Amino acid sequence: MARIAFIGLGIMGGPIAGHLARAGHDLTVYNRSIGKAKSWAEAYGGQVAINPAKAAEDAEIVISCVGTDDDLAQIALGREGAFRAMQPGTLFIDHTTVSARIARQLFVEGESRGIHSVDAPVSGGQAGAENGRLSIMCGGSEPAVAAANLVMQAYAARIVHVGGAGAGQTTKMVNQICIAGVIQGLAEAMRFAQAADLDLDVVFQAISGGAAQSWQMDNRWKTMAQDEFDFGFAVDWMRKDLGLALEEARANGSTLPVTALIDQYYADVQAMGGHRQDTSALVRRITRA
Repeated sequence: MARIAFIGLGIMGGPIAGHLARAGHDLTVYNRSIGKAKSWAEAYGGQVAINPAKAAEDAEIVISCVGTDDDLAQIALGREGAFRAMQPGTLFIDHTTVSARIARQLFVEGESRGIHSVDAPVSGGQAGAENGRLSIMCGGSEPAVAAANLVMQAYAARIVHVGGAGAGQTTKMVNQICIAGVIQGLAEAMRFAQAADLDLDVVFQAISGGAAQSWQMDNRWKTMAQDEFDFGFAVDWMRKDLGLALEEARANGSTLPVTALIDQYYADVQAMGGHRQDTSALVRRITRA
C-alpha cells in the first residue's frame, strides 16, 4: 500500500479519496476548507495537512482534484505547493479538468525535479466517483501511467493511456464536446415530443433501445421531463470545460461551431439562475409549445 497525499476533497475528490482509504492506502489530505478535510478524516481516517506541501512531504504519490488552472497551479507550484516538498521519484496524478497547457507545464516542471506527472481527468460524474466507476483518460509517459494505474484502479471502471503530457486533458475536451451535443439534441427532441402531445414514457421506451440511445437519454430523459436538475455536474463547470475546448480549438486550428453555440446556450441557462443545476438543465431554455 502507498503513502498518498490527496489534495481537493470536493464532490469528486472526496469519494475518490475514500476509495483509496478503503483500499488500505495511507492518506494525508488537504482541502482549502479545513473543515471539509477534518470531516473526511473523521469518516475515513488518515491525517489532515495545513497546506499542500505538508501533505506531500512523505508521500510516494500525490493526487489532486481541484477546480481550475489557477487552483492547480497554486496547489502544485505555489509557495506552499506540493512540488516544493515532493522527492525525486514521486508520482503526481491530477484528476482536475484543466487546460492542456498547464498539464504540459506541470509535466515539464515535474521532469526538472524528478517528479513523474500524469494528467488524468475523469468522466462519470459524482455517481461514478461514489461508485468507483470512473473513466480516466491519461496523458504522460508509459512508466508513469502504469504506476498510476495501480492506485487508480481502486475507483475506475476504465483507464486509458491516450498519449503524452496534455493528451488526457485534450481527450476530456473531446468528451465534453460530445456530451454537450448529445444533451442539446435530447433537449430539442423532448420539447418536440411534448409539442406533438406524445407520451414521453412511451417515446423513451420506443427509442432508447435503438440508434438514439445514449447515457444521457438513459439517465436524464425522465428527470428532464420532470424539471429535476440536481445531479452533480453543474452548468458552471460545463461552461468552464467548453471554454477550455474552444481555447484549445483556437490553438490547434480546429472549428467547433456547434460547441460554441451550445456554450452560449449554457450562458442562457446561467442567466436563468441555473448556475449550479446539472448540465441537463439545457432543456430549460427551450420553451414548451
